[in-house]
Amino acid sequence: MATETTSSCTGSNLLQPISEIINLPLDQVNFVVCQLFALLTAFWFRLYLHPSKTSPFIRHVVATLLGFYLALFCFGWYALHFLVQSGLTYSIMMFAGLEHMHKLCFIVALGYLSFCQITRVYVFDYGMYSADFTGPMMVITQKITSLAFEIHDGLARKEEQLTPSQRCLAVRRMPSLLEYLSYNCNFMGILAGPTCSYNDYMAFIEGTAYQPRHLEANGKENGKYKHTEPSPKNDIISKLCTCAVSLAIFLSVSKFCPVERSIDDKFIASTPFILQVLYLYLSMLATRPKYYFIWTLSDAINNAAGFGFNGYNKDGTPRWDLISNLRILDIEFATSFKMFLDNWNIQTALWLKRVCYERCPINPTAATFLLSAMWHGVYPGYYLTFLTGISMTMAARALRHNIRPYFLGSTTHKSIYDVITWAGTQIVICYTVVPFVLLAVGPSLKFYRSWHYCIHIACLLLVLALPVKPRHLRIKEEQQQQNTLQVDHNSHSITDNNCNQKHKAT
Repeated sequence: MATETTSSCTGSNLLQPISEIINLPLDQVNFVVCQLFALLTAFWFRLYLHPSKTSPFIRHVVATLLGFYLALFCFGWYALHFLVQSGLTYSIMMFAGLEHMHKLCFIVALGYLSFCQITRVYVFDYGMYSADFTGPMMVITQKITSLAFEIHDGLARKEEQLTPSQRCLAVRRMPSLLEYLSYNCNFMGILAGPTCSYNDYMAFIEGTAYQPRHLEANGKENGKYKHTEPSPKNDIISKLCTCAVSLAIFLSVSKFCPVERSIDDKFIASTPFILQVLYLYLSMLATRPKYYFIWTLSDAINNAAGFGFNGYNKDGTPRWDLISNLRILDIEFATSFKMFLDNWNIQTALWLKRVCYERCPINPTAATFLLSAMWHGVYPGYYLTFLTGISMTMAARALRHNIRPYFLGSTTHKSIYDVITWAGTQIVICYTVVPFVLLAVGPSLKFYRSWHYCIHIACLLLVLALPVKPRHLRIKEEQQQQNTLQVDHNSHSITDNNCNQKHKAT
């Protein structure tokens, strides 16, 4: 009864019968149905409101109104928080000085998000781990803060002060209120994102995204394909198939491998440690398809609307991964902690890199993990996960820089190294994110005690025993290696949004 009351207050209860039949919370059913509606609407938007047929003004208005409709359907009047957060920060952009505007927007946007997260968790429904109105606010917060820094870079800083990536992303004029709301709350990304750069979004709305600004690996324009507008059909079909498989796996497997069993006293006492490790891996493997489904469906929605084109592959096929949020195979076969993070929630990682890592003068790694914890919410488990992630990152960096060179002498040794590091990476990732799933301090520490904090201790010893070069020397060395080895610029390379940057910060 309490669930029904909450649902009727926070969103539409028209789908309550479906929720009861498939035994899923109503807010999650609303979310999926709205995303499917957004997918169909995206096809219509691309065909009938194409930039060649209508003005950017109409495209902005329709995208914004549809976004608010979906938000109201899912979250009821709680969707007004999206307007309040956007209105407060837009006022700061308009009336605060350019010198400090980006900092004020960052504080207000993140502070307002944290306020909503605190009230939702500690006032209304502690432990609710499902779709709620703070989820979209997390993406809106990313967009607000990204745009604030991009405006500051474009209007308040000199060209020589910007990095190549910042120069490419810089916004050279203040957006109108309609453009701002459309960017934050358009129907393609209002429910699940992903975030994107403001320049990329405006190019999509104005119809300039297909102009010949994408370059081949040799730096020349791809003249053979530059005049055509590519179809996203094949990519959409592929992504929808991925969604179907991911959803089927999650619904059928996740209930048989709950992470909570890892802290069950009987399970701990009666199960050999090696089997506990195997079970932890399988339980975490079973939770990931939920995120694969959400992010891949959101990517398909944007592609269906015509957003997400990212140039062409070497064989001339179009790429639609400009705002993709994950690379599943690279996640499942990651051979390093960094490789896993680079391919998981990609757009959030780029946001953290742009607003924090590249700009923080003191210990950017720790600051980035702390910001990520604050952005995710107020559950203590988030902070345990990201604090643990700091030590894991430092240890993985030390291990890679000191041990990996000894395995590069032959293909066999490299293969052995890859297998060992794959297994180690998967175990370390599972160990690190357990508190993220369990949320509370008590269960999280119980899990770590059952493992005797072994990976924490191992990481501490590695950091103390193995030296690591300073960051600026590592970046210089990596750039030299990339120039020497001619890194393959294919779909597996890290694309830094509209600039197609191949630079990676360690």
